[in-house]
Amino acid sequence: MEFYTRISIPKAPFAFSHTEQTVLLGSCFAENIGKKLEENKFKTDLNPFGTLYNPSSIAGAIRMLLRPERFTGDDLFRHEGIYHSFSHHSRFSSPSETECLENINGRLFGSADIIRKARRMVLTFGTAWVYRLKSSGKVVSNCHKLPEKMFDRQLLTVGEIVAEWKSLLLSLWEQNPEMKLLFTVSPIRHWKDGAHGNQLSKAALLLAIDALQKEFPGRTAYFPAYEIMMDELREYRFYADDMLHPSPAAVEYIWERFADSMLSPDSLSILKEWKDIQKAINHKPFQPESEAYKRFISQTLLKMERLNEKFPYFDMTNEVEMIKKKF
Repeated sequence: MEFYTRISIPKAPFAFSHTEQTVLLGSCFAENIGKKLEENKFKTDLNPFGTLYNPSSIAGAIRMLLRPERFTGDDLFRHEGIYHSFSHHSRFSSPSETECLENINGRLFGSADIIRKARRMVLTFGTAWVYRLKSSGKVVSNCHKLPEKMFDRQLLTVGEIVAEWKSLLLSLWEQNPEMKLLFTVSPIRHWKDGAHGNQLSKAALLLAIDALQKEFPGRTAYFPAYEIMMDELREYRFYADDMLHPSPAAVEYIWERFADSMLSPDSLSILKEWKDIQKAINHKPFQPESEAYKRFISQTLLKMERLNEKFPYFDMTNEVEMIKKKF
């Protein structure tokens, strides 16, 4: 007997592997999946502009990566003693203009090189609501707590999102024809938009992604993170304390569904063995000088050696050094 509605995930025309570079851009959920990929030693470049929420800002970030131009002081503004960029999340902000620009330009040119070589991209749209700076009409990636009167708030239409992204994808594939893109919609509810406003926003994102999938069926796919959260994990026990973000248990569950449906067979095999090795590495013994613990360490090193023989590209150099120090 089933007590919940299980989401069926259609087979994607491509998979994710440890052998390929993956770029992730978008909302907090991109951060969640990106960190899981990093923990499991995938080659990732996660949010080079910081967390981005709307499709227009994400598109703008990709355009800048495809044709990078160095940010200067003219691209920043100072508010309450801190330098910010309207194209970046506040993690790039700094009391020092020099430091702010160094952080921005370092990631920009590093990621611009990566995006030309990467074979996979994960894009997480969080909201279709955007804020335009009244003085320029530009969609900002982050308002940085400036007064609301400085911005016009707008709900992007499905047509606007599709038109911008069709043009962008064609430009992306001109520079990197091997790139495959996985779209997701963030399960995080944007409650500041109101319950109805949040639903309108998510609907616009879902319809736009569906249109893009139909336009480019072999090069794009969709992972139903939003639907899994709304239907399989519909109880509030799967939410964080704010009742809006997924709890750690929910993130772990969605990651497991992602891994089962989107990872290559070799990467799934690596994950199963790596999970046991990680537990062994993190194990804290009561008697670290005992012969039993020394045998345990030797067995762990042997498991790592065998895993490396099967998958030479899976780099455990740091972990091997770490565990050898425990002898």
